[in-house]
Amino acid sequence: MAETLEFNDIYQEVKGSMNDGRLRLSRQGIIFKNSKTGKVDNIQAGELTEGIWRRVALGHGLKLLTKNGHVYKYDGFRESEFEKLSDFFKTHYRLDLMEKDLCVKGWNWGTVKFGGQLLSFDIGDQPVFEIPLSNVSQCTTGKNEVTLEFHQNDDAEVSLMEVRFYVPPTQEDGVDPVEAFAQNVLSKADVIQATGDAICIFRELQCLTPRGRYDIRIYPTFLHLHGKTFDYKIPYTTVLRLFLLPHKDQRQMFFVISLDPPIKQGQTRYHFLILLFSKDEDISLTLNMNEEEVEKRFEGRLTKNMSGSLYEMVSRVMKALVNRKITVPGNFQGHSGAQCITCSYKASSGLLYPLERGFIYVHKPPVHIRFDEISFVNFARGTTTTRSFDFEIETKQGTQYTFSSIEREEYGKLFDFVNVKKLNIKNRGLKEGMNPSYDDYADSDEDQHDAYLERMKEEGKIREENANDSSDDSGEETDESFNPGEEEEDVAEEFDSNASASSSSNEGDSDRDEKKRKQLKKAKMAKDRKSRKKPMEVKKGKDPNAPKRPMSAYMLWLNASREKIKSDHPGISITDLSKKAGEIWKGMSKEKKEEWDRKAEDARRDYEKAMKEYEGGRGESSKSDMDNVAGTGDKSKKKKKVKVKMEKKSTPSRGSSSSKSSSRQLSESFKSKEFVSSDESSSGENKSKKKRRRSEDSEEEELASTPPSSEDSASGSDE
Repeated sequence: MAETLEFNDIYQEVKGSMNDGRLRLSRQGIIFKNSKTGKVDNIQAGELTEGIWRRVALGHGLKLLTKNGHVYKYDGFRESEFEKLSDFFKTHYRLDLMEKDLCVKGWNWGTVKFGGQLLSFDIGDQPVFEIPLSNVSQCTTGKNEVTLEFHQNDDAEVSLMEVRFYVPPTQEDGVDPVEAFAQNVLSKADVIQATGDAICIFRELQCLTPRGRYDIRIYPTFLHLHGKTFDYKIPYTTVLRLFLLPHKDQRQMFFVISLDPPIKQGQTRYHFLILLFSKDEDISLTLNMNEEEVEKRFEGRLTKNMSGSLYEMVSRVMKALVNRKITVPGNFQGHSGAQCITCSYKASSGLLYPLERGFIYVHKPPVHIRFDEISFVNFARGTTTTRSFDFEIETKQGTQYTFSSIEREEYGKLFDFVNVKKLNIKNRGLKEGMNPSYDDYADSDEDQHDAYLERMKEEGKIREENANDSSDDSGEETDESFNPGEEEEDVAEEFDSNASASSSSNEGDSDRDEKKRKQLKKAKMAKDRKSRKKPMEVKKGKDPNAPKRPMSAYMLWLNASREKIKSDHPGISITDLSKKAGEIWKGMSKEKKEEWDRKAEDARRDYEKAMKEYEGGRGESSKSDMDNVAGTGDKSKKKKKVKVKMEKKSTPSRGSSSSKSSSRQLSESFKSKEFVSSDESSSGENKSKKKRRRSEDSEEEELASTPPSSEDSASGSDE
């Protein structure tokens, strides 16, 4: 006979909801672990009084009753597993597993039996349905009628909210069957009634979830949150876990209470109750019980009079009443020395705490992920910047959590932690030189085998070098190709109102002259733009002969002390080195700083002297270039003058052919630009250039061969 039996995909019925999990039967007892919450139910073998095997909606089920009246239901078994379970119960628990089917006649009258925390409606000896009284939220009575109201089930699409029982009157004197029925229900129901005085009260505690300030009244069986707008009554049986987490600023503490089922406010569900405390806030607490009752109930865990920090008192009282351990951060320590990592989840920024058996994120929305439900984790590059990375977690149920904007300095610490906990890393296979075992590089402070971390370090070095170069060269380079003033003038010229006004005022001008003027203006603008674009194509580089700008006193000291800092702190990164240097410089005495200030002043004088010599040599060369340009400019001016004279004398000779050319140009002017091809325009420009050259040559010959006029001869005769 096997010592243990294990069953997967078994469903436990708790308060009307079916929770998936694993069931294990052993000699010592029965253990069920909830896959969703990780909660473990342990039933000792000596507590079992009855076991029933029956057919249910999910195959076959097992109903177990204990000595203290608790009922446990597990569904999802196969029919063939009955013999194996029956033999196991006989051998190890000395119980006969009875087969008992439900009644399916469909009758709506019968007898009600109260057994432990279960209401059973039977017809004859067969049960029709059973109601866990812990799921009852309210019980009201009427004439011959009892109404039961139930807690809403968030996991089910449709929930049973109300059942009414008709109780016929009886002839027995002095006993009201309706009241007797209601008292049996209320004695076991989950109806919270604040009877008696609270054990203690904590006033005006800051609560992050749900937000606000609440008075917390501690009762023997439940916790009462009393705020200005809402009240919450939380039974201790719904508390799943307790967490005490230090804030990153080391001045505050988070106290987190995990709840299942959650507290409700309208459509909002709060699975976590998060309280924020200041470490400096102290309190003196006196329990509303005598010393004998305190000793008997809490067995030394609490005393009647206590004093200390407020967060310590709250956590100590909650631990004693809930009877659960308080989870605190383990050995993880981040880059800044804190036990948490600053990151963002969804749209809010918060803190991620790596624990010994899971991760918890606070505070909006709070998330708790256990290691046993994690399928794999993934380290991904940040979407917006290379100075951060994302940490992704995917559970076995397929839910994915992405914690973004984590500083890259935290990468090595977090990666080592994940390796120690032996979590699967999705992108590990993509990294070269990384062995699957953690022991190969567990001793290194920084993970040298991580290609992603090495790449980020190299990018940081390149950026820092570029930043130093740009700071040295600042102020010397100018962008000569960008002239915003000229661009604005051109735009104004293109849409010039004066041009349109002058063209409209001259009514006698023909359309040909107006179009000609526009074409000349566009050609001029295109020429100006081309001339401005030329410097952009051939960008003027920095003169290598120009003297370099002098360094500041701090930069001179840093260059001289860099190697010493590296030797004092081996393995220090570039960013940490700069931070360390800044701290040393800030703490340096005034006398030592004056020495470097003198060196910086000497370097500045040398630079100014070198710049004067450099600018003087460059000025002489530019002057000679300007003289050459001036000589060529005079020649071009003379040519222009000659052309003007020739045009003045040649204008009368073209008067006879003006009518023919104007008629031809008028007929051509009605063609739009879309119908003129580039070939035609280029050929037309070549023809016009040839005509101008011929006319200029003919005018020069005519000017040379023309005899002096009569006026010239007359002046010569007078002489």
